[in-house]
Amino acid sequence: MDEKIVMIGKDFGRWMTTDSAVADAGAQPWREVRAYWEGLRKDGGIPARDAIDPRGIAGALEQVFMIERIAPGLARFRLVGSKITELVGCDMRGMPFTALFDPDGRRKSGPLLEGVFAGPAILHVDLEAERGIGKPALRAHLMLLPLLSHGDKTDLALGCLALDGPIGRAPRRFAVARSQLESLSAVSAGTRSAETAFAEPAPAFVVPRPPRSEGRHLRLVQSSD
Repeated sequence: MDEKIVMIGKDFGRWMTTDSAVADAGAQPWREVRAYWEGLRKDGGIPARDAIDPRGIAGALEQVFMIERIAPGLARFRLVGSKITELVGCDMRGMPFTALFDPDGRRKSGPLLEGVFAGPAILHVDLEAERGIGKPALRAHLMLLPLLSHGDKTDLALGCLALDGPIGRAPRRFAVARSQLESLSAVSAGTRSAETAFAEPAPAFVVPRPPRSEGRHLRLVQSSD
């Protein structure tokens, strides 16, 4: 599967093409997260982790996650939405970011992660899941947004994995169809908010589970370490 890496400008809607792996319905979660992140930026800077309030992205929460850079090209999950947990079939807190990908996708993920943290930059990736018995067609759009840690380092990222299709039998792993890094033209400290729902050691933010008949489940879990 051919991969295309393109540096694009601030207009984050321009990356989408007619053959994009995500339909309009699937694009809504990551657009909501992106709009929220943009609203937290001050003077073109990067928002701080403390500024992230899960209530601001409640509509996408089950497909939201947060990762932490642990080495060049490597990151681990710190917070994981319930839909992503269902996708992999286990609690992903502390697991490597590469757990989402097939072997070729894992190889490609390192340089893309470094682009997010070292750039810093915003990452868009179109994904296609492996298929098999009980594993129907499943596409997704992955987005990573850089965040500042408590030491004002860009070693955290807020992510959204917008799924387009049924999950089927877990675990599902993805191949990278195309990827794009959006360079940030300005970097500043960002403004910290009094809202600290994601700040450690604050307790995990939980959205009440709707009745089973509605077929929805929103839950965000937080690492205890």
